[in-house]
Amino acid sequence: MQDRAVIETILATGSIDDLARLSIAVGKYCPEWKYAQDVCLRLAEHPDENVRANACLGLGYIARTRGRLEKHLVKPVLLREFRCQTELRGKIANAIEDLNFFLGWRLTAEVEVSNW
Repeated sequence: MQDRAVIETILATGSIDDLARLSIAVGKYCPEWKYAQDVCLRLAEHPDENVRANACLGLGYIARTRGRLEKHLVKPVLLREFRCQTELRGKIANAIEDLNFFLGWRLTAEVEVSNW
């Protein structure tokens, strides 16, 4: 997913399923890490918990594919979602593990990911 016009259209008019898939696609395929991060952070504020969980996974994919994220923006979102999510906590844990591994972050000190 590289076309900003398509991404913005999905953000504006997409179904819940479209939005849930968007962050994964952006995280994997968008060449602009900052724009991809911003899309995922925007989706992380959505009322639907699956859209939010997938937004966290999208951030994990950005860590994998682009090796860069803004910790001061991403960390609070991931920690909030880890604490708030119940059914989808595993997705958040996977994203946290990706950021720890690919970016050298240490978020496991604040959330015991292995014990979720």
